[in-house]
Amino acid sequence: MEQSVEAISAIPGRMYEAWNRGDVAGFFADFAEDALFADLEGTVYRSRAEMISRHEELIATVVKGSRLVEGDVVFARIVSAGVGVVHSRVGMLLPGEEQPPSTRFSMQLFVTVWRDDRWVVVALENARLLSLESMAALESLTVE
Repeated sequence: MEQSVEAISAIPGRMYEAWNRGDVAGFFADFAEDALFADLEGTVYRSRAEMISRHEELIATVVKGSRLVEGDVVFARIVSAGVGVVHSRVGMLLPGEEQPPSTRFSMQLFVTVWRDDRWVVVALENARLLSLESMAALESLTVE
């Protein structure tokens, strides 16, 4: 592997392919053992082992049979020697669906570092991709 934008840009695609195979360890294969991950709900995982454990539960229950589709790297950049960032977007299909609803798209911001002759993810934030209209609709449901 080389220190290139193409190399860090390939990480999200490998993750999506692993998810679609139901391979949670493969999904986190490019993560450092001490990586940080903030998920959609704001939970912060502080190790690769913790990420795998929790996501094995999720893929066996809540999102069983789901697929990640329409993945797209929006930008990738090496910001300094051995440090890169990647921004990606992807949708999630649940079993029986042909197109994910607009509310089931997310965006990820990866921080990568060059370690042991390969790029590894040291931090990832996964956030729901919502339009201003969707956010306003959600806020209108808030009970005070």
